Amino acid sequence: MFVNAVYYPSWKIYKGQRPSLLNVACITHIIYAFAWVHANGTVNLSDQWADADMIVDGHLGCLNACTALRHATRRMPKVLLSLGGGGEGSEHFAAAARTVETRKRFAITVKEIVLKYDLDGVDINWECPQDEEEGENYVQLLATLRGYLPLERFEVTAALPSNEWALKNIDLSRAASYLNYVNLMTYDFSGPWLNKTGHHAQLYTPEEPHSLAATLSVNYAASLLAVRNVPFHKITLGIPLYGRSFLRTHGVGHSYNGQGGELGVYDYRDLPRPGAQEYVDENAVAAYCIGTNGEFVTYDNQITVEKKAIYARNNRLAGLFYWAGTGDAQGDKSLVRTGYMSLHGF
Repeated sequence: MFVNAVYYPSWKIYKGQRPSLLNVACITHIIYAFAWVHANGTVNLSDQWADADMIVDGHLGCLNACTALRHATRRMPKVLLSLGGGGEGSEHFAAAARTVETRKRFAITVKEIVLKYDLDGVDINWECPQDEEEGENYVQLLATLRGYLPLERFEVTAALPSNEWALKNIDLSRAASYLNYVNLMTYDFSGPWLNKTGHHAQLYTPEEPHSLAATLSVNYAASLLAVRNVPFHKITLGIPLYGRSFLRTHGVGHSYNGQGGELGVYDYRDLPRPGAQEYVDENAVAAYCIGTNGEFVTYDNQITVEKKAIYARNNRLAGLFYWAGTGDAQGDKSLVRTGYMSLHGF
């Protein structure tokens, strides 16, 4: 059984995107995002109302609604709680991991939440240790956590960026020894922080990349972990269920002026854009669409996800994960379904 994990962001409930809309028949893990980590090591839910108090799918809170989905299919998907996240979500991780005392407090409060909500484990989303000392504390934090969440009962995963500068401070081989899976965030290779457009989730690096950022790819990221002795059977590849928009451009490698969508992003279910022509770069294995208004949107579609699933299968990786499940399409267009079917050779 390959991993086909889906992140569920709690804030999506305010847009009516309930956990019950997830394609649970094709999901092995639901990873609930996020809980907050504090400098003193304590961990708590980030939105008490959404996470635990409001009525969602007939249950108290989104977290209980997710655990109830275990019984919606014979596959019984595991439910993990993701800790931290990008930006402010990770700002206190370094302090929490700094001392024996704060690491122990972290592990104790995490276990309390796991038991209270009947979870199968946690996902560590520290983005990311800034120096060697923080990298060593990262590993020590995982070791301490494993003392409270033993391998035979609980799963511990970690979401990690997919470039060398973000990974260089972590002893990845030691870290992986405490983890069930490493969720490699193989997306956002391109975005509004760059001055030229590019594919944001390409499987392969082009022969002649137009910039340093364009050298990033799924294959490049997986290779980084391989040379750092992370077992392939613990690596899952990230699939974005969203596309990144660039306006007034001529395509990959060109300048642009502005972004469309909400903060430059469209959910996958809304792609390709109305009136736009969809293409697949067969060499990079990346989908995109171009509108008559000069809008270029880069994303994954069924063709590219199938190829990524085959790549994972052929290289004996653990499988795939998706950020975030609420952006998926329903029915046969679902990328979660496409990935699941392709991983298992259906």
